[in-house]
Amino acid sequence: MKHLYSAACALLVSSALFLTSCKEDKKLPVYGLRETKTIKNADGSAGVDTIYQTIPAFKLLNQDSVYITNDQFKGKIYIADFFFTSCTSICPIMHRNLKTIYDKFQDNPDVLFLSHTIDFKYDTPSVLKKYAKKLGVDGPKWQFVYGPKDTIYTLAEKSYLVAVMQDSTNRDGYVHQGFLVLIDKDKKIRGAYDGTNPEQVAQLMKDIPILLAEDHKADKK
Repeated sequence: MKHLYSAACALLVSSALFLTSCKEDKKLPVYGLRETKTIKNADGSAGVDTIYQTIPAFKLLNQDSVYITNDQFKGKIYIADFFFTSCTSICPIMHRNLKTIYDKFQDNPDVLFLSHTIDFKYDTPSVLKKYAKKLGVDGPKWQFVYGPKDTIYTLAEKSYLVAVMQDSTNRDGYVHQGFLVLIDKDKKIRGAYDGTNPEQVAQLMKDIPILLAEDHKADKK
């Protein structure tokens, strides 16, 4: 847990450090693990290519009791987070702030939202459906998903770099980080923002159009 927390915190610090350059070149950095490999160019010379960490394929039940996969997010950017419906600490703040972003981009089909419950005991699809309605969300743009503990927790910690865990000493029974993670159309992490911090939520609001513009330019090449 400690190393996950450190990695996630470093991600947020890096986001702040890159803020000035992002404004200048209108391109967000790529985060997560990466590796380099030697490639052969068309002219026969050798080159180096960087392979970035991406979100792996998944299959999870949504609030309508329908299985969704990463295919639903193909060619889209999305904001992911981890929560649970009975949370009395950071989750209500996170999702209040995320709802503001949802409302702003509600008419943009290229921006989606994906919330994973970490409460594998209680948060069944029907519970998630009630939660979504209470939040004022309806339709496929914002998916609330449920899955086995190992699946969700591995996705959180290994793929999205968000620390989550059960904790019997906590009154809610779970603890997790409140990051809103920005994913591009190629499934790479492009930013992580503290969903309880108004300044970082505002930065996410600004970074979404930057990423949309970047993806649009890439599509035109």
